[in-house]
Amino acid sequence: MFRTTLKLAFLTGCGVAFAASVAHAQDYPTQPVRIVVPYAAGGGVDAMARFLSKGLEQRLGQTFFIENRGGSATTVGAAHVARSAPDGYTILIGSSSTYAIAVSLYKRLPYDPTKDLTPISLVAAVPFVLVVHPSVPANSVMELVQLAKSKPGALNYASAGVGAPHHIYAELFKTMTGIDIKNVSYRGGGPALQDVVAGHVPITFADAGQALALIRDGKVRALGVTVAKRLETMPEVPTMHEAGVTGYEANAWIAIAGPANLPPAIIAKLNKALTEVVTSNETKTHFLNVGWVPLTSTPDELGAYIKSEIARWAKVVEAAGATGVE
Repeated sequence: MFRTTLKLAFLTGCGVAFAASVAHAQDYPTQPVRIVVPYAAGGGVDAMARFLSKGLEQRLGQTFFIENRGGSATTVGAAHVARSAPDGYTILIGSSSTYAIAVSLYKRLPYDPTKDLTPISLVAAVPFVLVVHPSVPANSVMELVQLAKSKPGALNYASAGVGAPHHIYAELFKTMTGIDIKNVSYRGGGPALQDVVAGHVPITFADAGQALALIRDGKVRALGVTVAKRLETMPEVPTMHEAGVTGYEANAWIAIAGPANLPPAIIAKLNKALTEVVTSNETKTHFLNVGWVPLTSTPDELGAYIKSEIARWAKVVEAAGATGVE
C-alpha cells in the first residue's frame, strides 16, 4: 500500500511537472531571447541576425537581442549555446562551418552538432563567386584552370582562414580540377577580398553580396558563382557547373538552432515565426539587395541536411589536409 501511494505520488508529480512545462512552452517567450552570433560584430551573419531579430520581435512580442561570441571558426559561440539551458532563451545563428565543416576540422570539437544542438530552421543561403584581379589573364573559369595548370603552385588564393567557406570552396575547386593553388589566410572575408582588389593575391571565392559592387566597378572580375542557379544580381555570370567544372555546387547556409532537449512546443513556435519572417516580402527584398537567398525548412529537414553536409564536407577537408586551430 505504501509503495502504491508513493508510486501514485511520483506519477502525479511528473504529470504536474509535464503540464507546467507544456504551459511554459505555450506561453513562450515571456522574457528577452538571446541570439548568439559566433562571429564578431559587423559581419554578414551578424547583420542577418539583427535583421531577423526585428521580425521575430514583431511576431513573438519579446526582445530578441544579439550576443557576439566569436572565436575558433564559430565553435566558441556554438559550444556556449550547446551548454545553455534548453528553455528557448538562448539560441544560435550559425553557418555551414558551424554545423558541418567544423566536425572534420577539429579533433576535439567542444560540441556535437547532431547531439548537442536542436535544429530549428534554415534561414538563408549565402552564394559565393569566384573572382580574380583584373590583371589575371583569365576571362573564364576554364582559362583560370589552364593558367593554374601551366604554373603549378605559383598562384595563391585569399581566404578568411582555414575552414571558412572561401577556403573550403577553393579546395573543392582544386580537387575537382586537379590544379595546385595555395591558400593565403586573412582575418575575414572582407580583408581577403580587399587584397585581391589591391592585386596582392590574384584569386578568391568571395561572398557574392560583398563582391557585387566591386564586380560592377570593374575592380575584380567574376568568373563563376558557386550555387546551382545564376544569381539575379549578376545574371551574366555563369555557375561553376556551366563554366566547365561539372557538378560543382557549394553555398554557405545559415540556420537557427538551440541547445539539445529544447521542448517541441518552443521549437514549433520558433520555426513558425522564422518561416513567416523569412518568407515575408520585406525579407525577400532585403536579402536580394544584399546577396542572400531566403531558405526555410522544418526542424527534421534541417537535422537531416546537417548530417548530409557533415559527410559531404568531410571528404573535402580530408583532401585538403586542413585542420582547425585548437
